[in-house]
Amino acid sequence: MASENILTEEGKKKLEAELHHLETEGRAEIGERIKTAREFGDISENSEYDEAKNAQGLMEARIAEITRILSEATVVSTDKKSGTVGIGSTVTVKMGGRERKFSIVGSAESDITNNKISNESPVGNALIGHKAGDEVVSVGPTGKKVSLSIEKVEN
Repeated sequence: MASENILTEEGKKKLEAELHHLETEGRAEIGERIKTAREFGDISENSEYDEAKNAQGLMEARIAEITRILSEATVVSTDKKSGTVGIGSTVTVKMGGRERKFSIVGSAESDITNNKISNESPVGNALIGHKAGDEVVSVGPTGKKVSLSIEKVEN
C-alpha cells in the first residue's frame, strides 16, 4: 500500500504549473525534435530520433506521475495559530550545534537542496506536533540518533 500523497497549497500549484508546461511547451518541443530527427532519414539508425523518443517517453512518464499525484493528493494548510509543527511549517532547529531551517512538506514535494523535508522523513516525522522550546530525537534508517532543539516554528 502506497503512502498518502500530501501536498501544501504551494506544492500543488508548483506541480500544476510543471504539468501545464510539460503538456504544452514540453510536448511541442519534443514533437519538433522528433520531426526534425525524422528528416535525417532512416530512423532505424538515427540516434537523434532515438534520443527524442526516449525524452518523449520520460516526459510522458513524468506527466503521468504528476497527474497521479494531483489526483490522489490531500492538500493541507497549516494552522497559523497553533505554534506546533505540521505540514507546511517552517522550523528552525539546532542540530549538533548548528542552526538549520526546514520546511515540512509532503513526500511528493520534498527537496533537501531547498531545505524542504518530508513529513515521513526521520527528522520531519520527529518534529511533527512539537513546539518551539521542545527537544526531540530523530532516529535515522541506520539507527543513528540525532537530537534536535526546536528554536522557532513559523506556520
